[in-house]
Amino acid sequence: MGGAFLAAAVLARIGGRIGLPTIPLFILAGILLGPNTPGIVLVADPHDLEMLSLLGLVLLLFYLGLEFHVDDLKEGGRRMALAGGAYLALNVGAGLGFGFLLGWGTSEALVLAGVLGISSSAIVTKVLVDTGRLGNPETKPILGIIVVEDIFLALYLAALQPVISGADSLGSAALDAGKAFGFLLLLAAAARWGTKVIGKLIATKDNELLVISFLGAAVLVAGVSEWFGVADAIGAFMVGLMLGSTSSGERIRALVHPLRDAFGAIFFFAFGLSIDPGDLPTVLWPVLIAVALTLLMNVFAGLVAARIYAFGRGPAANIATALLARGEFALILATMAASAGLDERLSPFIAGYVLILAVLGPLAAGRSGLLARVLPGRDADGDGTGGGPAGTPGRTPLAAGH
Repeated sequence: MGGAFLAAAVLARIGGRIGLPTIPLFILAGILLGPNTPGIVLVADPHDLEMLSLLGLVLLLFYLGLEFHVDDLKEGGRRMALAGGAYLALNVGAGLGFGFLLGWGTSEALVLAGVLGISSSAIVTKVLVDTGRLGNPETKPILGIIVVEDIFLALYLAALQPVISGADSLGSAALDAGKAFGFLLLLAAAARWGTKVIGKLIATKDNELLVISFLGAAVLVAGVSEWFGVADAIGAFMVGLMLGSTSSGERIRALVHPLRDAFGAIFFFAFGLSIDPGDLPTVLWPVLIAVALTLLMNVFAGLVAARIYAFGRGPAANIATALLARGEFALILATMAASAGLDERLSPFIAGYVLILAVLGPLAAGRSGLLARVLPGRDADGDGTGGGPAGTPGRTPLAAGH
């Protein structure tokens, strides 16, 4: 584990000198030092870091919830639903069509629809932090799309499991989906009306007790969420949403930073451990076509979201590139597909597709100004981004401190 931290740090330091983002470098460290590449093997079994990796995902989404206020949900609910629905329609629809065109089977096409359709919440969160865009106007629709995706994710997983495993009980699938949706409603109600009570329960002047309290709450609710069929990440997000609006919110944001950064690095390192570069050549062309299709659909989705929020080209490019990466959800689907005995080409395809976009996403987000120049629409200067180019957005005092 110590070697994992140091390897990730060394590669990130080297990459930082030439302007590379940390996420693909953390992943690269996992690939180079994992069991699937020759040379030094720090971690022979990726499952050895599974719990620490999950903790990293929980903390990344918990922090995202801290930054996304309940007022944002209340004020922008309709536009958020429209932008999120448009993103899902374009990307999930394209993924489903691509899956059927490959001819691997109906169940495989349904898996590919989810793989191509859902962004990586963890990578999107890290991109927003690293680029200092948490205070930008277009960050609200980005976070809104992530929320809509995570709600869809919970329902999609519940519905997909009986389909790909060959179950014929629609009643069982409906019960699982209803249980997940009911728990989501419960969390949403607590975030909407229970903030004052939650704030009193968590309030303390002692930083040590505050860290233990919010960490325990985030991890516990994430675990309970998973038991109800809701992604653990969305449970952690909802806890962050609740605590961010309390009187302790600012202190929690400051205290969670080192935890988020440390365990977030392990999440991406463990992701790299699961990738076997030797499997990629067998599915190279389908992977490249899927990547090109995702790039195209994300540009369309960015333009649609920008139109809904009356933004210009700069924010549209930021939305398109920030949501480009795919990650943890695709790996969950790969595991489900393998356990259900689906086409053996799915696993290397998903690994290659996710690897390319996990690297390309942060790189593209850091250079979104290049995309903004070729998009249709008005310039970013008139849309409230502070007059800066898309790649160098304005920062709030909080975001600048990252």
